[in-house]
Amino acid sequence: MADPNQPADQQRDARGNSHDGPLGGDENVSPISEKMGERAGIRRGIFLLPNLITTGALFSGFYAIIGAMSGALEKAAIAIIIAGFLDALDGRIARMTNTQSEFGVQYDSLSDLVAFGVAPAVLMFSWVLSDLGNLGWAIAFLYMACAALRLARFNTNPDSSVFYGLASPMAAGVLATTVWVWIEKEVQIPLTLELVMPISAATVGIAILMVSNIRYYNPKQIDMHHVPFRFFFVVVMLFALIFIDPPVVLMIMAIVYAVSGPVMALVRKSRAKKAME
Repeated sequence: MADPNQPADQQRDARGNSHDGPLGGDENVSPISEKMGERAGIRRGIFLLPNLITTGALFSGFYAIIGAMSGALEKAAIAIIIAGFLDALDGRIARMTNTQSEFGVQYDSLSDLVAFGVAPAVLMFSWVLSDLGNLGWAIAFLYMACAALRLARFNTNPDSSVFYGLASPMAAGVLATTVWVWIEKEVQIPLTLELVMPISAATVGIAILMVSNIRYYNPKQIDMHHVPFRFFFVVVMLFALIFIDPPVVLMIMAIVYAVSGPVMALVRKSRAKKAME
């Protein structure tokens, strides 16, 4: 009950709230409130970090397109690979900092379409597919369309413990590292029609793998907070190998991952057939 001798502007209401300030609260903000305000500001800033990384991946994809169109194929291939690393980084940072948002998901998907759909298609067309005329245009468009379909399927049915179909960053990685190795090692084999046709067929195969139902291992399932010592040792060894010869090692890693899906599918099918016998 309020004291009748106390001034009205300092009395408390029935809920116990003080009215001794101009806004119904204490004029002096408590240290706890100040820290909460600062934390709120940092939290809003953290949301910006994953999207900035996504913007970096988008820029890398755009740079790859410009580079491929201007004949700088090696720089274009490297830009696509950089976009792949940035794409793996933005989502993990968003999960680790609990800053996931619907905007970030959609923005990342659009960035992926540019960096891993349009850019690799333009790169392959500028490298070998242009020699095939209209067929080369069709193959480049097929690859881009399959990348878009893969991303759309992922957005509507997010993969869980496995990927269904080859992920577009890994598909782009196979093509980009192949071009990078070819130019970096100065391969003297002329790109005749006999060689262009198998490369084009491989591009179509990579595109089909993206929209297939073949299961691939999902690296996102790795718990980065608690990993076995053996896993950490393997990661260190991979870094060492990459630094020895980046284009060759990255190409081998990308090809092995792309082939692992069909190989494991055949193994599972063979085991199921033996179990039925």
